Amino acid sequence: MADEISVLIVDDSALMRNLIGRMIDDTPGLVIADKAMNGYFALQKIPRVNPDVIVLDLEMPEMNGIEFLKERKKQGIDIPVVILSSIAAKGAEITMEALSLGASDFVQKPSGSISEDIHVVKDNVISKLLGYGGAYRRSKGKKVLTPSEYAPKTPSSKASDVAIHFNLAQAAPVAPAAPPTPKRKPGKTEIIAIGISTGGPDALRVVFSKLDADLKVPIVVVQHMPVGFTNEFAKSLARICPLEVKEAEEGDAIKPGRIIIAQGNKHLEVEKKATGSVVHLSDAPQVSGHRPSADVLFASVAVNFTNNALGVIMTGMGRDGAQHLGTIYKEGGMTLGQDEQSAVVYGMPRVAYEMGHVMEQVSLDNMARRICEVAKTPR
Repeated sequence: MADEISVLIVDDSALMRNLIGRMIDDTPGLVIADKAMNGYFALQKIPRVNPDVIVLDLEMPEMNGIEFLKERKKQGIDIPVVILSSIAAKGAEITMEALSLGASDFVQKPSGSISEDIHVVKDNVISKLLGYGGAYRRSKGKKVLTPSEYAPKTPSSKASDVAIHFNLAQAAPVAPAAPPTPKRKPGKTEIIAIGISTGGPDALRVVFSKLDADLKVPIVVVQHMPVGFTNEFAKSLARICPLEVKEAEEGDAIKPGRIIIAQGNKHLEVEKKATGSVVHLSDAPQVSGHRPSADVLFASVAVNFTNNALGVIMTGMGRDGAQHLGTIYKEGGMTLGQDEQSAVVYGMPRVAYEMGHVMEQVSLDNMARRICEVAKTPR
């Protein structure tokens, strides 16, 4: 398999195994390690095929996805797992249980357990397999192919996150552009805005579990996630975070000790008023290929809070948030970006850094501490 990222496909539907396999075959840099019809057979195949990433269905006979994750944990298997989640009523709750058991991320099947239209989420599936599989290989000291070593089949004209990933991987790292000239000096931090995508569920668990219980500055977050899952995601984060965490609702108060997570398929914006700041939800068109968009959130925060904002851009494929993190910088706010070594996908933070919009690069392990330090520093 050379230096390609190898994928173990685990799904009880032969049709789904074939459709997912076709996506992998069509993507340079990915290769099928093997296929399994349930968790039991997957566990038997792992030592033999040694995959870099596992794509896992949850609803399977004999050993389902949750049971597989429990056994994986027991056996000390650290290969990353991307869940394929159906849209059943309990799908979100079970998916969050899977994340708490060590799954890295998930992709929602478009139309239930057997989704013949799985191709509509191909970019989402591929971005996560490239991201987590590549990070796992690097953590084991293995080489990861870059697109310059093969002919990408993804059309570069399509500004998808995967196409941007290929283009970034082909380009040599560049020194950051000259930073923008701030209109004013940074003031006291009154709001923290975080933009994050692929790798985000794991990363936010790390950051939120380490936040200071006495952090008084409110936090607003855009994590790219499908509709119907963000409420359960917020609940799962609330269980490990010393602060209140909730899914955004129209008109929610932005207040000390509260973290607000953008709803799936709704832009999140803020409004600063004399009577107190609130959030607004919007069905406006996608921005940077996403709704919610980190760029929309950052632009709103910059306009309303100017030099009293802290913008944070973290792991994610594509470039969402990179442009308007610079708007926070220009207005006199502070900006942080996750560093390359700790990001599952150094896409969004890389673009922001190369644009000169990141004041300081921070590792995932240090991000909570740095956020609290910046937020608590009187200026």
